[in-house]
Amino acid sequence: MKVALFIPCYIDALSPEVGVACWSLFKHLGVDVSYPKDQTCCGQPMANAGFEDKAVPLAKSFEEKFRDYDYVVAPSVSCISFVKVHYPHLLNEPCVVSQRAVDMVTFLHDILKVDRPLGRFPYKVSLHNSCHGVRELGLSSPSEMNVPQFNKMADLLRLVEGIEVVEPERKDECCGFGGMFCVEERAVSERMGRDKVKRHAETGAQYVTGPDPSCLMHLGRCAKKMGLDLQFRHIVEILAAGL
Repeated sequence: MKVALFIPCYIDALSPEVGVACWSLFKHLGVDVSYPKDQTCCGQPMANAGFEDKAVPLAKSFEEKFRDYDYVVAPSVSCISFVKVHYPHLLNEPCVVSQRAVDMVTFLHDILKVDRPLGRFPYKVSLHNSCHGVRELGLSSPSEMNVPQFNKMADLLRLVEGIEVVEPERKDECCGFGGMFCVEERAVSERMGRDKVKRHAETGAQYVTGPDPSCLMHLGRCAKKMGLDLQFRHIVEILAAGL
């Protein structure tokens, strides 16, 4: 199984520790992983801003760079969702990489089916269910649907020693980040973020975790403005803690 690690540009620039945690976790689990050094942005920011034509060359480059791998794995549900859902439309042709792109949670839970003990994280942690992860990638059951309840993040976190996992009220309501939304509708975005952070804090958790650093970055900024002593960690960082 040939696996490529894709690190989105905002993680590379703002949360490189998430990429390091992915690499460490892969090596611990014995995954033969490669990191193509000439990888670029997937094109999501351009398409989100309404400039799909600017995203097409990046989608073509992404397809070319990663097409020889069995899986392209990334610690970002928004970028993976963009590749899986929107590349076929952007390229207007069958897209190999869109079928092979997968987020870290899905890869660990559904493909590797990890069931052995992982790291140690003796803290109370509140789960943040990012919108793309819930409604496009199926990481958890949408609360608005009358379906059996599940959460793949919670399943993986149970493999971590010492952790206590909780969820906030309105557990899969949007945090307000939404890519360009947080720029174009800043006041609305910030209010949504504050509401979400308040619910996470009400669980009594010391940490908030999720599958996408963009949501965690937004919530972390809101928490800081609110003077709340909450820490934010990507789920991969927690799974890899102490390994």
